[in-house]
Amino acid sequence: MIYVCVPVHNEARTAGLVLWKVRQVFTAFPREYQLLVLDDASTDDTREVLASYAKVLPMTIVTHRERLGYARSLEELLRLALQRTDRPKRDCAITLHADFVHSPESMEDLVKHLESGADLVVAELLQQRGRVSRALGLARRWTPRLLRVAGLRDTVSGFLALRLIVLRQALRHDTTRFLRTEGWCASAELVARLAPHARRLDAVPAAARYDLVQRPSRIRPWRQLLDAWRARSVIRAARTVVALVLMAVGLHAQSDTASRPDSPSLSAMAIVTPPAPVAVPFPVGERLVYGARYGPFSVGTATMQVAGIDTIRGVETVHFVFLIDGGALWYHIHQNLESWVGRHDFRSRRFLNQTEEKGKSWERKFDIYPDSGFYREAGRDTTVPTVADPLDDAAFLYWIRTVPLEIGKRYEFRRYFRPERNPVIVEVLKRERVGVAGKKWDAIVVRPRIPNGGGIFAEKADARMWLSDDSLHIMLALQSKFSFGQVTLKLKEIASPKENADSRPEHP
Repeated sequence: MIYVCVPVHNEARTAGLVLWKVRQVFTAFPREYQLLVLDDASTDDTREVLASYAKVLPMTIVTHRERLGYARSLEELLRLALQRTDRPKRDCAITLHADFVHSPESMEDLVKHLESGADLVVAELLQQRGRVSRALGLARRWTPRLLRVAGLRDTVSGFLALRLIVLRQALRHDTTRFLRTEGWCASAELVARLAPHARRLDAVPAAARYDLVQRPSRIRPWRQLLDAWRARSVIRAARTVVALVLMAVGLHAQSDTASRPDSPSLSAMAIVTPPAPVAVPFPVGERLVYGARYGPFSVGTATMQVAGIDTIRGVETVHFVFLIDGGALWYHIHQNLESWVGRHDFRSRRFLNQTEEKGKSWERKFDIYPDSGFYREAGRDTTVPTVADPLDDAAFLYWIRTVPLEIGKRYEFRRYFRPERNPVIVEVLKRERVGVAGKKWDAIVVRPRIPNGGGIFAEKADARMWLSDDSLHIMLALQSKFSFGQVTLKLKEIASPKENADSRPEHP
């Protein structure tokens, strides 16, 4: 069951059309659905409009005699959906505005992402049709930057789909009000409270349909920016919940203790190539959350997670997802790296890189065929030879955790799927004690580098990586040099996959 939650206040001109459009979407895209509509003390003809549509649509109307606001209305609808479902792992809710800013046609895309294994899908309104005032446009552009959630560029759209098991987990410790902010801030707060409980968070592009809105905006732009500034601590607290598994793709991390004086020299390093493991040992649901710093400034967040088990060309694969969101002043980066590796042979089958940096965006997708010995990039017809046991950027960071590493040794790996960039060299420098995620760790410090490549492991980046000195080899920190200076990525939170065990989806 799909519960479409629509909070309404004085939307007589558009509410009925929006509801009818929902019906058309689910007629062309057959799914069982119910409309949950809350009339928040409307003073126009909204009540009569809703009553007429309730006669012909699968719809429940809730009415407030006094206006309680968007956040209270949205929370009440979500709790109602959770109360009605008897299959929270399968059923989902979609939140939708009634003023036509949200295009109901996008619901099909949201549902398809849930059916593919996502637990939370956000429609990012990064494009707009129609014109708004300059002040409102600036507020709409800057508010998401103040209210950040890792993995998303648009946190305030208010248009999202969620598996109801995620909502149940998020509400577990909230017996009173779940949403404590209002307006756009409430939309960001909802995402921030749900995201830590979602095994996989997806974003889909959508357009804001200002050309269809029939009334002036109720948003006061400068007041909204002030509210967003004040709500930062609420959003930060909401997203600071459990999380686990690794990241290592765009920023850096530092240790905070001196190296041991007896650390061996690298002058006598041997070149060793350990055998590759035959299976992926990391459980679904692991996620690591990192904070990034540039000098004294916090510049972003990153997460790394084992998102699920998929099938690629008949091979069972483990799906790794890396999300980076950071920046300061004129510089901003949003990066989504996804990797699919064979569950039983730890060889890459697919690699996706979606990046937005300094206002520019690009996407590169590779399908890798280890049994046939080639890879192919989307958009190009040619095939290119690959290595025998290929690994992509994301997969390599997990694979290195399975390799026995000895202090003073130098390892050369020729497993990067693009042969011309091999070898990947890992030098094991020393041991250190580091403080991250609220505790002290014994760590080994390694220097990964790709002499023929670029990015954070390029020769000139002089990257350092801190791995826990135990059998798990968790990445505690990552450090790399950029053109503007050195960035440090530190582990902040670790979540056990056991905490997410009951959120595995039964696909709708």
